[in-house]
Amino acid sequence: MIDLGLIVAFGLQHSVMARRRFKAAFGRWLPSSVERNTFVLASALAVAAIVLGWSPIAGMLWSFDGLGPRWALHGLSLFGYALTVASSFAIDHFELFGLKQGWAAVKGGTCQAPAFRVPLLYRWVRHPMQLGILIAVWAAPRMSWGHVLFAMALTGYILVGLAFEERDLVERFGDQYARYRAAVPALLPWPRPRPVRQERPA
Repeated sequence: MIDLGLIVAFGLQHSVMARRRFKAAFGRWLPSSVERNTFVLASALAVAAIVLGWSPIAGMLWSFDGLGPRWALHGLSLFGYALTVASSFAIDHFELFGLKQGWAAVKGGTCQAPAFRVPLLYRWVRHPMQLGILIAVWAAPRMSWGHVLFAMALTGYILVGLAFEERDLVERFGDQYARYRAAVPALLPWPRPRPVRQERPA
């Protein structure tokens, strides 16, 4: 119950603060330039709470003790993390973490809202960052029941969160995103998606 509570707390923080209504309310009280920074800080604190408060659960679903399988799964997990980081840079890593907005505010300017575009990784799946996270948490040579609980809860949160995110993206980008969603799968890059042309902002 402690572990589930920590995951639910992270999910609520992440989902509520990512919604457009929250961002609009935030802008009435604090500068919009610190909205993303605040979201990232709150997310980091929620993750820290999971790390510090997690209660291990005894038992093992699987355990690969052989050197080959163990290193193969470690490598696959590292690939997942690398995919997540690479996906953030493929769009705008510094805007995603609020650094770009903060720097613009320091210089006395503002950041323009990012235009819709489809970098390379996003031509294969619509959400490569989340795919990387799922690969990273499931590719474990030793899968304890506590790890299973974490992986399953995180997978469920990602699937639910993506449904809300897709709705926001359709509201924001309209037909551009609707066409993109029809052409490219959400998480699994098969069957091979139809090629998506880079759309230029109007």
